[in-house]
Amino acid sequence: MTQELEHSFVSQLEENQNIVHKICRLYTNDSDSHHDLFQEITIQLWKAFPKFRGEAKFSTWMYRVALNTAITLYRKNKRSIKTQDYEGVSFKIASEEYDPKVEEQLKLMYSAVKTLGDIDKALVFLYLENKNYKEIADTLGISEVNARVKMNRIKEKLKTILNP
Repeated sequence: MTQELEHSFVSQLEENQNIVHKICRLYTNDSDSHHDLFQEITIQLWKAFPKFRGEAKFSTWMYRVALNTAITLYRKNKRSIKTQDYEGVSFKIASEEYDPKVEEQLKLMYSAVKTLGDIDKALVFLYLENKNYKEIADTLGISEVNARVKMNRIKEKLKTILNP
């Protein structure tokens, strides 16, 4: 690869790396797994980058590669080892903007979302990232109508989980 191509990849990855971190948080339970998944997604993005044609935004393409990588690895690892819960090892340092109620609500939401299937998790993630249904459909490779229907069903399922 040319140095220009490499520079372009690195700068776009740096700009959009929060996407990858959010996906890693959704599909892992501890910091080591998070780091490993981040690294694997980065490798897959790098391998696929020469084929990126720019027909979609880089971030949309990145979502697709990252989610596909996470789902593939998640399915493989699901059959092997259990990891320690990520929340169980983190240290909470109170600050003025820390709100324990919000933190608890986020934990509940993440645990509810983690009970969903792989594609449903990805759909919720993209929805929470304020992606429109067209972008969600393009990223997941489903129709826009299917994305809307699935999201409505997921919302109902999450309501049931969070408010039994």
